[in-house]
Amino acid sequence: MKQTYTFLLFLLIACFSCAQKITSTKVVPFTYTTEVVVPELNIPWGFTFLPDNSILITEKSGELIHFKDGKKTNVAGMPAVTVRGQGGLLDIELHPNYKENKRIYFTYASSKGSERGVNTALMSAVFKDGILSNQKVLYKAAPNSRKGQHFGSRIAFDSKNRIYFSVGDRGNRDVNPQDITRDCGKIYRLNDDGSIPKDNPFVGVENAKEAIFTYGNRNPQGMETNPFTGEIWAHEHGPKGGDEINIIKKGKNYGWPVISYGINYSGTKFTDITAKEGMEQPLHYWDPSIAPSGMAFVNSDKYPTWKGNVLIGSLKFKYIANCYLKEGKVVKEEKILENLGRVRSIEQGNDGYLYAGIESLGIVKIIPN
Repeated sequence: MKQTYTFLLFLLIACFSCAQKITSTKVVPFTYTTEVVVPELNIPWGFTFLPDNSILITEKSGELIHFKDGKKTNVAGMPAVTVRGQGGLLDIELHPNYKENKRIYFTYASSKGSERGVNTALMSAVFKDGILSNQKVLYKAAPNSRKGQHFGSRIAFDSKNRIYFSVGDRGNRDVNPQDITRDCGKIYRLNDDGSIPKDNPFVGVENAKEAIFTYGNRNPQGMETNPFTGEIWAHEHGPKGGDEINIIKKGKNYGWPVISYGINYSGTKFTDITAKEGMEQPLHYWDPSIAPSGMAFVNSDKYPTWKGNVLIGSLKFKYIANCYLKEGKVVKEEKILENLGRVRSIEQGNDGYLYAGIESLGIVKIIPN
């Protein structure tokens, strides 16, 4: 109510001061309804639309679901997925040339390796006629860990069809994120066949993991290519406070856990600084934490007042943060889709409509009135 009053007051002042130009003013609020288009999903970590508008959906429990013509079918040919804590079957994306090569990419918790425990893996496969074939593990973070937190993981492609994916720090904040010779607490970049781009920032650095693109990340669970700029944007969970949105830049250090706007869950501090030379500042941060998951840019004409915004799901508070951007900064936030459930994933469909994966509900379509 307070925001509406302020907006109306501004318009009233504008009418009086510019009376010679404005003859009438009508405020038309943007309203929408929601429709559950894929019901009865538990934790739809990620989903993506195929060219025929059917949907591939990852359930954290390990099932890859193909939703077509109102029916859900489990896809055959999936690898063994270990469900541990926050780990399981995670994100999914189509290759930009999917119509020609039928390739999909997904991340999941895998127990492959000599150590006990699990870690995040990236796999590519061909999806055709409801079956996966030509499965190939492109990257497997090591070593395995028996901890259950901070697997990441999201996937994005750039304009050169290089694939970016995130792996959280796996709960080992004081060792993994700041060490480029170790996996975890990183965002990685590979060519679409799994090879390492020659211009990756740490190629040739002694003992470095050459797939690393950025480091000092905590637990990124949102990543998307900005359709207006081509930049890779990501967000990540802070501890208690300090959730961040970042623009991902080659070789940069995002500071975790040396700098942070958050504190320990117990209320104690683990760092006294929020900035340090050589470490990136977030584009935006939340305090208190919203527990962000999923991310989508709005570039559809179906939402004229939202076009150019970025949407961030909140697991903790059960809404989508609709973030208005100006010159690359968040200048306003509003809550949409409140109280439907924990928002796990967000996508803009081929039809231009926005969709959200809501835990214990399903995939919900946002329909403008």
